[in-house]
Amino acid sequence: MSAVRPSQGPRPRAGILNIKPHMQAAPVGEAELGRINLSSNENALGPSPEALAAAHRALDTIERYPEDAPLKLAAAIGERYGLDPARIVVGHGSDELLQRLARGFLDPGDEVIHSVHGYLKFPNYAHAMCAVPVAAPDHDFRASVDAMLGCVTERTRMVLLANPDNPTGSFLTGPEIRRLHAGLPPQVLLVLDSAYAEYVDDPGYELPTALVDQATNVVMTRTFSKIFGMAGMRLGWLYGPPAIVDVLQRLGLTFPISAPASAAGVAALRDRAHQQRVHQHNREQRNRFIADMQVLGLRVLPSQTNFILLDFDGQRCSAKQAFEHLYAHGVVARMFTAADYRNMLRITVGLDSEMRQASAAMHGLMTA
Repeated sequence: MSAVRPSQGPRPRAGILNIKPHMQAAPVGEAELGRINLSSNENALGPSPEALAAAHRALDTIERYPEDAPLKLAAAIGERYGLDPARIVVGHGSDELLQRLARGFLDPGDEVIHSVHGYLKFPNYAHAMCAVPVAAPDHDFRASVDAMLGCVTERTRMVLLANPDNPTGSFLTGPEIRRLHAGLPPQVLLVLDSAYAEYVDDPGYELPTALVDQATNVVMTRTFSKIFGMAGMRLGWLYGPPAIVDVLQRLGLTFPISAPASAAGVAALRDRAHQQRVHQHNREQRNRFIADMQVLGLRVLPSQTNFILLDFDGQRCSAKQAFEHLYAHGVVARMFTAADYRNMLRITVGLDSEMRQASAAMHGLMTA
């Protein structure tokens, strides 16, 4: 993405031209036919068959506006997780909801704190509103509560944290999140993106729903793109205090989600057996692949997600060489544009056969 600066005609907000791509696009085209795509943190097992069937049935009435789709989905989310549907906002993916938060609560010059190695798109939400992204130092690619609190100034308006994080796979525990919130002034909004929450096995992790219930300045975002396997539907939701929910509803599209997406989401929430299958598959494949890479002497960042981040510093080959080797052996991985990630490679958990193929290719590269 290169900035095109017009010499004449309409001019965009100045901050928009500071927006940068946060990852290198996976190759596309006929050359990718037959290759395994392990680049985008998608669910290898796909969505629930019940969700697919519900989406197909909804196609029968797509001539109608989906006026009740948000209410139906919010009610199903509330029932599934024991939450008040009136405090749930649904949208076109959690990304769109994060954009709404920026539009609703950031003015030019406001500061937005994020972890320096956290979700690489967070600075772009600030730039779009001419706000100032502030990167807090971390500890070995894991967010630091003390560092984030140390960045708070009178201009701070928002703290953005993905928990678990992407592309690191790390997370902060429940007590750490509560300490972070306790150190923030009441006018600072703490945004906790919990996209990968369903994949977490560590008992130290806590969903922030109780914190949202207790506070007036905390929101949680979630998605149907990960464990529910519905990335192509672009469906997400947010749980927050009534006053914040009111702002986001005012900023939403007239019909924020489609009828097929809503129907699929409702059905997916009810199919808990499918969610359990996906969770178990992910845990087994992730742990086995991590062990395989550690045998090769590679540093693997601890992950509680559906992806693994490999560090090639000090290795006989670079991340770029590994990417090219995997690609030549039928596997597409992910590289990033940020300098600190340029010698790292992210691999999404795929099917058993796909992970074995990726592991065999890595063994061939590292032991040649």
